Parts: sequence; structure tokens; C-alpha cells
Amino acid sequence: MSGVVVVGVDGSASSLAAVEAAAREAQLRGAGLRVVHAFIWPALHVPLGPPPSGPSDGGLRNLADRFVAEAVERARAAAPEVEVSQAVVTGEPLTVLEVQSRAAELVVVGSRGMGGFVGLLVGSTAVHLAAHGRCPVLVVREQPSAEGPIALGVDGSAAGGPAVDFAFAEAELRKAPLVALHAWTTWNAPLPAPKEPSTPYANPPGALAGEEERLLSEALAGHQERYPGVVVEHRVVHGGTREALIEASRSAQLVVTGARGRGGFAGLLLGSVSQALLHHAHCPVAVVRKVDARH
Repeated sequence: MSGVVVVGVDGSASSLAAVEAAAREAQLRGAGLRVVHAFIWPALHVPLGPPPSGPSDGGLRNLADRFVAEAVERARAAAPEVEVSQAVVTGEPLTVLEVQSRAAELVVVGSRGMGGFVGLLVGSTAVHLAAHGRCPVLVVREQPSAEGPIALGVDGSAAGGPAVDFAFAEAELRKAPLVALHAWTTWNAPLPAPKEPSTPYANPPGALAGEEERLLSEALAGHQERYPGVVVEHRVVHGGTREALIEASRSAQLVVTGARGRGGFAGLLLGSVSQALLHHAHCPVAVVRKVDARH
């Protein structure tokens, strides 16, 4: 075993779908799978045992154990050769899973849990982990296309580098092609300087598109040599990044994005593109942060 994949469970259908995805991810990596349920009730001083007049298997603690047991059974059915461990950890889900992410290769959660409000597209746990997790976070939304590519959003920022690394590694593990997509508009593309200092600061038609293609190539440089078996399509799109990646997710088995791009505001932990994908993508979404090793 090279590491561990952590999956958060709460008994919801969304979390059970996450368990199956996490089991497959652990199998691909040769990693173990850790099934974790965040048990908040002790912190709220709520009675945990069965009620005096109720069945002996009742009560909140027994319910938590059943959630975990069902998840473990689902994981073993999805990937029988994966070593599965389990834990019921006292605390609220956001904190428990953030702590678990510090020693994990990957944390997997469903897009919505049992506490989700009607009409809410993605739960607070998924958004929080994508912004604060110490390892890549996979949020399982709709069932992916089994034969689809990995779609990677590339913006050329330093913050997006870990997402590029993750997407190539994931494509190699899944034996899937990789679509590296860079979207731009005249409003978010940096204007290239003229070649001659004496030339007015203007560029001929097509210059911006050429610069954006170069940006994409530079962001991917070196990865093709490290992952020679991965077939990569460079896709430069003139249009909105969110719209382009959501559309690409329709035929993808996974979409990968950084947590923040080059247009992010200082102090903002999760960018608008990442949030849009978490809410609207048509396949699972992996959000890969650039984590400061000092913390």
C-alpha cells in the first residue's frame, strides 16, 4: 500500500456513490481506503445510546456504526482487493475531514449529504474541503462517462501547477486521454508586448490567440515526457472558462481544476471557476490546491 484514500460518509445516497468512487481510486493507486464518519452528537451532549423503551440497536451511536458498515460493504463490493479501514470520529464533518486530508493522497466526498437543503446543488462540506483540504479533493456528482477523457482546466498560473500534475497522473492511472483546456477572452488575456520597443503597443489580429496557445503549451511543458503514455489534446477556446469546462464535463469521466486561478482575489481560497464546477459539472470534480508545505 502506497498511501490512503479517505472517504467521508453520512448514510446519504450521495456519500455511498462517493464510497464506490473512492474504492476505485484506491484500487488504481494501490492504496488503502479509510471510511470516515464524523460523529457530531457527543460534542452537543446528546444521548447516544438506545432509548429506554426502544430497541437495543437504536440510538445515534448505533446509527453511525450502521452508516459506516454499509459504506464498508459497498466499498468491498466495488473493489474487493482494496484494504478497507473505518473510523467514527467525534467532531463536525468539515473539521474531521480537513484533519483526515493531512495524511491522505485523496479525500472523496459526495456533492450533497443528509443535511443538504432542497434545491442546494452542492453541500457545504464539499465546498469547504475544496477550499481547505490538504490534499486533492474529489467531489462525486453525476455518474461519469466510463470511456470519457480527463478534462483539465489550465490558466497558466502557478497555483494551477498541482492540478496539471494531478490530471496527468490520473489520466495515466485510468488509461484515459487528457483534454487540456484553456479558455480566454479579450478581457482576461494579458496583452503581449510588441516585439520592437518603438512599435506602438498594439498587436495584429490573431496575436492574442497565439499567445494563449503558447501559454497552454508552457503550462504543460515537461509533463508529456513524464507521462509518455497519456494522449493529450490541447484545446484553446475563445470564451468563458466556466462555460467551457462545464460543457467539456458532459463527455468527461473527471474534470480537474485548481482551487484558484490567475484572476483570483488575494485571500480567496476557492475561485469562481472551481465553485461553478462544483455546482454544475456533469461528472466528478477534482479540486487540487497548491498547499504551503510550511503548514
